[in-house]
Amino acid sequence: MADDTFPAEPVKTGPASATPNETATAPAPKAAKAKPAEPAKKTGKGKSTKKSAKTMIKDEASKLSKQAGEKARGYARDGKDRASGAIDEFAKLLDDAAGSVDSHMGEQYGKYARSAAGQVSGFADTLRSREVEELLDDTRTFVRKNPAIAIGAAAAAGFLLARVLKAGIDQAGDGFDEDDFD
Repeated sequence: MADDTFPAEPVKTGPASATPNETATAPAPKAAKAKPAEPAKKTGKGKSTKKSAKTMIKDEASKLSKQAGEKARGYARDGKDRASGAIDEFAKLLDDAAGSVDSHMGEQYGKYARSAAGQVSGFADTLRSREVEELLDDTRTFVRKNPAIAIGAAAAAGFLLARVLKAGIDQAGDGFDEDDFD
């Protein structure tokens, strides 16, 4: 029985249907080259608006950065002045205590107390006379040379700060009655 759905010979189309001689002499069809899509053209106005907005944002960020830096330096100067004042007070306290140490423990120990007071006072003078940037540079240098001491000091300062904050929170909590929240 013959199958009617398939033709007896395959149908040849395109270059494959050509005879070998025709294929050798006929040029191959060229594929159409696709042109790359051109970006949408921007008007001069949009481009300048984009640049000016970018410039404006950079300028504002620069101004804010300068203001923040100046504010931080101001706070650092205030802190430095307060710290040097407190250290001076501590030096005076040590010097005053030296007289008491002389009478109770002997002049040798009083001399140590006066020496300690002088060292503390000298530190306060150094702190007062130097600029904040110099102090920061000295601190960076110290941390690079002595990282273990710096880590230990930071841990101690963090511990003390946590204790002070906890004491402040506990004290603030004692001032409230449960009836205040009903």
